[in-house]
Amino acid sequence: QVQLVESGGGLVQAGGSLRLSCAASGRTFSSYGMGWFRQAPGKEREFVATITRSGINTYYTASVKGRFTISRDNAKNTVYLQMNSLKPEDTAVYYCAARIQMGQTTVIRDYDYWGQGTQVTVSS
Repeated sequence: QVQLVESGGGLVQAGGSLRLSCAASGRTFSSYGMGWFRQAPGKEREFVATITRSGINTYYTASVKGRFTISRDNAKNTVYLQMNSLKPEDTAVYYCAARIQMGQTTVIRDYDYWGQGTQVTVSS
């Protein structure tokens, strides 16, 4: 079992930056692949980014590639999402998720544990 707690959300103007953090407790953090997802009002939850256990490999959805960076610090049991050049369409609740099995995936049901989410609002 692992517990995930996101933080770092807030209100920012278009073009600004935010860094989200997701702190994990429970089983060994480095044994999980990690992902970030988001859900905008009235829309389904969607994949944003994923990172492997070691942190070497990452993958992004096309709409955030070049603007967002996922990283992790296994010594601190934390995964991050640095978000730059934010746009109003990035407004959503952002969730981190942990995956027990190896391999990267963008599929929601492939992740085993979820945080409660943190709100990101980008004003125009």
